[in-house]
This record gives sequence, structure tokens and C-alpha cells, in this order.
Amino acid sequence: MTHVRNAAVALVALLLLVAGAWSSWNSAQHVLLAKGREHGTLAVTDCNDETCSGRYTPEDPSSTRRTLTIARSVAAEKGVTIPVVVKPGTDEGVRAGWGGGLHAWLPLGGALLLAAPLVGGGLRLRRTAWSLAGVGGAVLVAAFFAL
Repeated sequence: MTHVRNAAVALVALLLLVAGAWSSWNSAQHVLLAKGREHGTLAVTDCNDETCSGRYTPEDPSSTRRTLTIARSVAAEKGVTIPVVVKPGTDEGVRAGWGGGLHAWLPLGGALLLAAPLVGGGLRLRRTAWSLAGVGGAVLVAAFFAL
């Protein structure tokens, strides 16, 4: 019976980590694999509950200026200029640089924190749980300070 319980807890913890990584990769791929993608800056002019939009100025002078949207974060407010990478084929940008990379991995950081009590309490792997919580917390704190 202990093996079944351990397998169930391990499966739930693994599911949390996979879901966090999957959710993070949607934005992180554009920041981490930015070579060959369109780069520039976004001057935020308007924000709603979920997104901010503004005038995009590309690094490449031959590219067209247009309006882009970006996911709203605590650092994105009206009047701020943000370095961005444009998602191919869209008018949506992703914050570039260290701040953007850490912001993109926030779901994984949260999943690591959520999985830590399962690993520590359910699987009795205390050191592993503290490691998961430490890494998850470090991602969240680093993203807070990088933004």
C-alpha cells in the first residue's frame, strides 16, 4: 500500500512540475531562443487588467513600427519603455533580457513551491523538498527584483 501512495504522490508532484514547465515555455521560448527574432522596445501607452499595449520601435530600421501588446506585470505601466522580443506572426511581445526570462519562468517557480510539500510530506524526501522550495522561491524573488 505504501508503494501505491508513493507512486500517487510522485505522479501528482510530477504533474505539477510538467504543467509549470509547459506553461512557462510558451513565453520562455521567445526569450531564450531570441536569435533571429524581431527585437525592439515597447513604449507602454495603455494597460488593462491583463495586457498592456503601446508603440513598438524595432531595432532593425527596415522593420515597420506598429502597436504591440504585452502581458501585464507589476513593472509594465503607462509611460514605461520595455525591451521586447516579438512573437513570430503576431502583434504580441514578450519582455526581453533577464527580467523577461525570469518573468517567463514564474509558473515553473510556483509549481516548484507547490510540489515541495508533496515531496517532503508525501515521499519523505525532506532535502529534495527543501531544494525544490529553494529553487522555486529563488525564481520568484529574482523575478521580483529583476522587474
